[in-house]
Amino acid sequence: VQLQASGGGLVQAGGSLRLSCTASGRTFSRYGMGWFRQAPGKEREFVAGISWSGGRTYSTDSVKGRFTISRDNAKNTLYLQMDSLKPEDTAVYYCARKGDGGEYKDWGQGTLVTVSS
Repeated sequence: VQLQASGGGLVQAGGSLRLSCTASGRTFSRYGMGWFRQAPGKEREFVAGISWSGGRTYSTDSVKGRFTISRDNAKNTLYLQMDSLKPEDTAVYYCARKGDGGEYKDWGQGTLVTVSS
């Protein structure tokens, strides 16, 4: 599967962005998906995940109440709505697909989000 992330950009603190991740192939709806991010000089960290049906979502504490993950299986697309952005949210954001074993195994190329203060 190929994953293509988009929607990043420069935004002021307090603003919003919506990231999208489009997947190729016919198996998108069978697997859980997630968003990760990597800030400059830091390790990649988990941001949010969603089950194959979209019925279950979870996120890291630092984005709870601000970021919303969702998916549209008919469009093979994963979303991350980011509101109330903070400078510390600045990072390259990656989408990823889980494999049969539950691990994240397929990764997109990343999209840069920069939040200015």
